[in-house]
Amino acid sequence: MLDFLILFLPQFVFRFINPFNILVMEGIIFDIKHYALHDGPGVRQTVFLKGCPLSCWWCHNPESRGSEPFSFRKEEKIDGHVVAEQETVGRKINVQDLMKEIEKDTLLFEESGGGVTFSGGEPLLQFDFMLEALKRCKSHEIHTCVDTTAYVSKEKLQHIAEFTDLFMIDLKQMDDRLHKKYTGVTNVLILENIRRLDAEGKKIWIRYPLIPDMNDQEENLLKMLAFLQRLKQKPVVSILPYHKIGSHKYKRFGLEYKMNGTYEPEPEQIERVKNLFEQAGFIACVGG
Repeated sequence: MLDFLILFLPQFVFRFINPFNILVMEGIIFDIKHYALHDGPGVRQTVFLKGCPLSCWWCHNPESRGSEPFSFRKEEKIDGHVVAEQETVGRKINVQDLMKEIEKDTLLFEESGGGVTFSGGEPLLQFDFMLEALKRCKSHEIHTCVDTTAYVSKEKLQHIAEFTDLFMIDLKQMDDRLHKKYTGVTNVLILENIRRLDAEGKKIWIRYPLIPDMNDQEENLLKMLAFLQRLKQKPVVSILPYHKIGSHKYKRFGLEYKMNGTYEPEPEQIERVKNLFEQAGFIACVGG
């Protein structure tokens, strides 16, 4: 009997104190943004998770691609002297500590109709961590949004959907060949998952990164409209004009930047695209 207690009591006590294994359920994030206004409705807290199966040429968060933390040499000039230091991108966090951070903003969520948005990278690559975090948010009645590529198995997406109030999904390029060229993966699974979530009545916002000479052609836009018009619901369409804000990161992290020579869209072009979606009956906005 004593042997039994020695072997099994510590496990019993651990499970009693920590029945959900919160202390060992860890994820890897690279940023938490408070007071986010463009990652879903209301004022939000956006949690950025590392790892992504896509390699989009225009990605402004290239530090999200790898799944593990990494360090790089950062140099700054101070009074004519170069000061160098090692900086690490990415850190481990458990669900319990993440919830403590999220709960700091609950008053803002309640007053603004906001909540927490999980982004990346691709947050669903860390499926178990995400599922537990979403469950915990829902148990605290916090509005949940998942900003995803939708390049994930339907089984995982269905599990996540039960605890997700809103999905934000990029629709980058309708031509599969070009989608593979610019992102590294096929769009077949992505389109299937959008249709699947729509059929299940899940709320979806579509994010369209407007990139001159890559996906702003009329043919692509018309195909996109045709696809969206076949959905049961009319999703909100957020137009995200290409910008060069994150281009310096590529040099800093030793990555190839493939967007040299690509120009940012003019305001007239952005407005033209916005009007196209609105005339088709969609609520369209720029940014968000």
